[in-house]
Amino acid sequence: MKIKILLVEDDTSLGFIISDQLKADGYHVTLCADGSEGFKRFNEEKFHLCIFDVMMPKKDGFSLARDIRKLDVGIPILFLTAKSMTEDKVEGFKAGGDDYLTKPFSSEELQVRIAALLKRVNIVQESTEEASIKLGDYLFDTLNYTLVHPKFRKTLTKKEAQILKILCKFINQVVARDVVLNAVWGQDDYFVGRSLDVFITKLRKYLKEDPRIQIANIHGIGFKLDILP
Repeated sequence: MKIKILLVEDDTSLGFIISDQLKADGYHVTLCADGSEGFKRFNEEKFHLCIFDVMMPKKDGFSLARDIRKLDVGIPILFLTAKSMTEDKVEGFKAGGDDYLTKPFSSEELQVRIAALLKRVNIVQESTEEASIKLGDYLFDTLNYTLVHPKFRKTLTKKEAQILKILCKFINQVVARDVVLNAVWGQDDYFVGRSLDVFITKLRKYLKEDPRIQIANIHGIGFKLDILP
């Protein structure tokens, strides 16, 4: 299995250097230039480890880590930063980071830090994302974007599948609107918010064959996928 790393670094030259080094070490690397793009890509693919610069446009590394921790509490997060102050490191760990590397750093140190983080979560790393999820009488194929019921079969669009997958991660729990919007669209303004409401309405229609399944609006907060016994 090739380990996939999400690298978010706004310094283009440094980003390419780190990416090339990691690829040479045998990793599959996805490079993003800002935190918003990084969060969107995180929701589109399955990664084993994240490496985030701290000072970035649109969404800084600490904010990005906090948003990712709302979706995945286990993935290792390594911060890269020019700051070495103790309070900055403390903030990084509070944001959900697992390790901290101060610039400039050697390629050997980066290799060692990555290896240590991957070793720490070895059992988690071995597990794979569910390819299919049982939702009442439905079966949701997350890889092929299909929703299958004995009386119904629907091929979802990519965004429909992404939204449903997020809701499925938190069955019977509230998911904030901004988490869904940033994960799927990379932004949370009024217009994409209206689009999200349209997609939620479509998902409700697809799931209506099983009355035990409900996607509830939690006013002022977000959505909740309930599956009644």
